[in-house]
Amino acid sequence: MTAAAFDPRENHLLAALPDATRHRWSRQLESVELPLGHVLYESGDTRSHAYFPTTGIVSLLYKTAEGASAEIAVVGNEGMLRISLFMGGGTTLSRAVVQSASQGFRLKALTVKDEFNGGGPVMHLLLRYAQALITQVEQTAVCNRLHSLDQQLCRWLLMSLDRLQGNDVMMTQERIADLLGVRRVSVTKVALELQEAGLIRYRRGHISVLDRHGLERRACECYKVVKKEYDRLLTDALAA
Repeated sequence: MTAAAFDPRENHLLAALPDATRHRWSRQLESVELPLGHVLYESGDTRSHAYFPTTGIVSLLYKTAEGASAEIAVVGNEGMLRISLFMGGGTTLSRAVVQSASQGFRLKALTVKDEFNGGGPVMHLLLRYAQALITQVEQTAVCNRLHSLDQQLCRWLLMSLDRLQGNDVMMTQERIADLLGVRRVSVTKVALELQEAGLIRYRRGHISVLDRHGLERRACECYKVVKKEYDRLLTDALAA
């Protein structure tokens, strides 16, 4: 495990907390392992903790009645899992699954809710994060409906890199196909095109991004829209 796994400030949301709140929460934060495939919560769950990854990626997935699923958002070191804790609904229709092995922290739900209900800077920070996450969900819906698989895969790779250390993504093409809600053969075709263009190198279950700027030029506007909104809502809070 890296040093980042043990430092709550490696999670950007925790780092942006007011000093007094962060010190108070630090006595209650539990360090946790988030292994690949681990389900943090299912649709309708009322779990007792919020999760704050410091490394890795967690996917928010929606599963249909027929059993098909697709990714609606990704969460990493920029945020937290279970905004429903403070949004008033209590539960959510999505499920959260670890897609890239991670470490992080968890905090009792009651602590988060009490802090939010107290108003002030923590409430505003959590609402800004919730708005950024909602923007990602909205833009993912737009991207999946209107843009090519080539553009979707570039967006997905860039969003993954933003939440990982280095330029490597450990993910099989089959799993990517499941997340994007498309056929595996389609992902294989697009990945080969990206590799031939010199943007990535793919070995089974291992994608190395060789030209990030090239991916950004090839991606649709959805990646920049979401990143700009995260930066606007959260980077300013972190710098405050």
